[in-house]
Amino acid sequence: MIWNPSKECMSLEQKRLLQGKRLHKIVSYVYHNVPFYRKKMQEMDIEPADIQTIDDIVKLPFTTKQDLRDNYPLGLQAAPQSEIIRIHASTGTTGNPTIVGYTRKDIDVWSECMSRCLTAYGVTKGDVFSISYGYGLFTGGLGAHYGVENLGATALPASTGGTRKHAKLLKDLGVSGIACTPSYALHLAEVLDEMGITKEDLNLRIGAFGAEPWTEEMRKEIQNKLGLKAYNIYGLSEIVGPSVSFECECQNGSHINEDHFYPEVIDPVTLEPLPCGQDGELVFTTLTKEGMPVLRYRTRDLCSLMEGECACGRTLVRMSAIKGRSDDMLIIRGINVFPSQVESVLLEIPECAPYYRLVVDRVNNLDKLTVQVEVRQDYLSQVGFDTLSPITALEKKVAERMKNVLSISPVVQIKMPNSLERFEGKAKVVIDNRNIK
Repeated sequence: MIWNPSKECMSLEQKRLLQGKRLHKIVSYVYHNVPFYRKKMQEMDIEPADIQTIDDIVKLPFTTKQDLRDNYPLGLQAAPQSEIIRIHASTGTTGNPTIVGYTRKDIDVWSECMSRCLTAYGVTKGDVFSISYGYGLFTGGLGAHYGVENLGATALPASTGGTRKHAKLLKDLGVSGIACTPSYALHLAEVLDEMGITKEDLNLRIGAFGAEPWTEEMRKEIQNKLGLKAYNIYGLSEIVGPSVSFECECQNGSHINEDHFYPEVIDPVTLEPLPCGQDGELVFTTLTKEGMPVLRYRTRDLCSLMEGECACGRTLVRMSAIKGRSDDMLIIRGINVFPSQVESVLLEIPECAPYYRLVVDRVNNLDKLTVQVEVRQDYLSQVGFDTLSPITALEKKVAERMKNVLSISPVVQIKMPNSLERFEGKAKVVIDNRNIK
């Protein structure tokens, strides 16, 4: 199913023409309404008239997270405050949060894009859809909620917390779809199991998971435990929120709503554009945003782009799964390590549960990576709680697998079931004690 064929199935020529017109308009808009961009463009000797086609986007300056923080709170807002009907703020651990204002048109565009995502997953007016992202300053909850209602399905604003009550409602209301982080989906599966509720007792068939990186192995784990088909959804508050891109039934990359959000992939070091199919840093320009448009925003997410018509009929460019981040990847003894690599290895080992933590220390000027992972309850029951030999053997097995993938030898610690902290929002799986500046 396709929500908006006229936009999701445009020819390449139609798409480029539309993107060029919208780019010219948005550049003129920010030039005259955002001093930050006007100064940037003047320093580069660029005027709005220099931007006529989508190919001219490479002439424009980049925008970074630090730029948004430096202009806190409303320095990058383009629309007058009287036209801002909602404000969201990004979740961050350092510095000022990113404040994003939305006009009524922005909310309408967001709802439209979210409806495209849900339709691609197979959601219809007859579905009851649980939104289990956080409601509030985080964009996940309200972003998904407005899309569900715009499509005409029934929204269940479960939010986060109260998981046992949520589990009961899933069963009693015959909820058919759920949107949440993949780590929360696994936590929910644990709670359902504790309550004696099986996947056969549920009506779940669709899951929209995002807000944190996840792997194909984690997808299989969620699908097996909850009895649904798990789809990826991608977004970030600086661009709009969830619905920037989405998987279709083919699950061969996530379609980007590129009539509203123009993607590029660049080399994170040289900042030069990279061709389709090559991994690099994902960059977005908002083509229709009124409240806080951004030009060439560096997401720090690493992926590649895929062009060409999908088997589903959409012609929207697709992005691969996020392979990591260019700014928070771990560099350990000169080796780039991404949590997604570790997760992929762990989920291929049947004795390991999908709960882990990475702890990085510096001992005698050398980096040390410790991988803590829970053992599965059923495996522990088989080998015995007081038997150390199988646990030691499992630690060795995991360490060898890790070395083959990461090219470094981590210390592996097998933890007891339910011993690592659970997260209802984004999972915090990395503890870096090196104080690297």
